[in-house]
Amino acid sequence: MELLRQALQKMNIGSQDELIDKFESYRDMVLKWNEKVNLTAIKDLKEFEEKHFVDSLICYSFHAFKKADRIIDIGTGAGFPGLPLALCFPEKEFVLVDSLNKRIKVLDEIIDNLDVKNVTTIHSRAEDLAKDQNHREKYDMALARAVAHLSVLAEYCLPFVKTGGYFGAYKSGNVNEELNESKKAIQTLGGTFKDEISQESELTELDHKIIWIFKSSETPAKYPRKAGLPSKKPIV
Repeated sequence: MELLRQALQKMNIGSQDELIDKFESYRDMVLKWNEKVNLTAIKDLKEFEEKHFVDSLICYSFHAFKKADRIIDIGTGAGFPGLPLALCFPEKEFVLVDSLNKRIKVLDEIIDNLDVKNVTTIHSRAEDLAKDQNHREKYDMALARAVAHLSVLAEYCLPFVKTGGYFGAYKSGNVNEELNESKKAIQTLGGTFKDEISQESELTELDHKIIWIFKSSETPAKYPRKAGLPSKKPIV
């Protein structure tokens, strides 16, 4: 876990030995459950450490993340990025959402075994949960590491964010074309792109980044559209 240890040092996070032990247990449980439930295609330990753990933490230096108290992770899968962030920032509250109940049950067991107190899991589609007034525009920040076009992710995530909050989409490679294609969707959903992109070069060598979208106004009530539509007919 040397890469993770170096990342934690750069993040000025103390008590690293205990934290590293929790990350190792987390990794081992994911890989064990992966034999029964599809959680990750990454099985090499070093690659897992870099692409799941360190990669999840790249938002730590963004000014809005430092101030955020309540964060929702949409399409969390095996808990990325929400659970690694929760382990490192116990003072923040995290809600992890996934549409597959099998994954949520695995996460519940992992969270219980790790004795994590600042995480709640929810089994739901984002399109449905975003209509729930207990969750709609109730979060300081939404994060998504799920693989989908930015315009689709924006429709899934921006409805959860308070006006004045942020949505962060984890991306790799050249994001300029995708960002240009998504500008109408972002604007329609109450978001604004302010040329704010987090690079993770200080933590790893991966060509990964986060596109940050500011929530400048309320999302119109008709969004997100009913389940399946955001991905089938993105806002263009």
